[in-house]
Amino acid sequence: MGAATACLGAAAWLLGGGRSGAGRARLLLAGGGTAGSGPAPGWPRVMAAWGRVRERLRPEWSSPAVGMVLAVLGASVLPVVAGVVGMPVLRKVRRAAAERRARERRADAVIALCTALAGEVRAGRQPGEALLPAARDSGGLGDMQAAVLAAARFGGDVPDALTAAARQPGAEGLRGLAACWRVVVDQGAGLAAGVDRLEAALRAERDQRADLRAQLAGARATAVLLAGLPVVGLALGAALGADPLHILLHTSSGLICLAAGGVLEGLGLWWALRIMRTAEEVTA
Repeated sequence: MGAATACLGAAAWLLGGGRSGAGRARLLLAGGGTAGSGPAPGWPRVMAAWGRVRERLRPEWSSPAVGMVLAVLGASVLPVVAGVVGMPVLRKVRRAAAERRARERRADAVIALCTALAGEVRAGRQPGEALLPAARDSGGLGDMQAAVLAAARFGGDVPDALTAAARQPGAEGLRGLAACWRVVVDQGAGLAAGVDRLEAALRAERDQRADLRAQLAGARATAVLLAGLPVVGLALGAALGADPLHILLHTSSGLICLAAGGVLEGLGLWWALRIMRTAEEVTA
């Protein structure tokens, strides 16, 4: 409550206090405008401060926040402890989602690299020369771009450099590009045709993953909905006057039910997500 009061006081000072009087005086003296027109002088600062706070906040901080709310409602410290314990789990989920998005972006960049490289080769450039603008425009080489471009520019082993770059998560398609490059060097075959086939295969694989993810979206939503049903039950019990938080947090039978329900809830959610993750890995 003290922190909330302090935040409200700061917002009120920014919106109506501080240097707002001086701002209104400058507005009147400068152009004769109406002091009350337009946004409040402190509003841009409030929005900028809120943007910085939102960038620093992480989803896992919602766990102790909800725990504190439940602790106030249930007059017990157990929800706070549970909220703190849940922070590492939410942090792991957030990082896993960020890594998955990074893999998808890198896979898209590899496809763009193949498209640009094939176009440069068809335009008449040599493979080593064509790789330089294609890599710069697409970013498909990721953190290994400098090493691969150095090998292409100074006559190094480009296939080995591409194979090393393919170890980055999401850049596995660069192994196919390394194989195409090795065929070009050893047999003198055309690079554009091989890269075109590689691009088509990578696009088909990406579309297959997207289709599978769309099919699993319903199952994932159902699992999350089922995981939230106990919260709905608690809300209904509170609305009927049964005071479920008091029973769960202040009686021995309620604590046993709470512990058993939490374990079963976690196991069920973990098992459902594991099934969906296994399906994605098998298809990939």
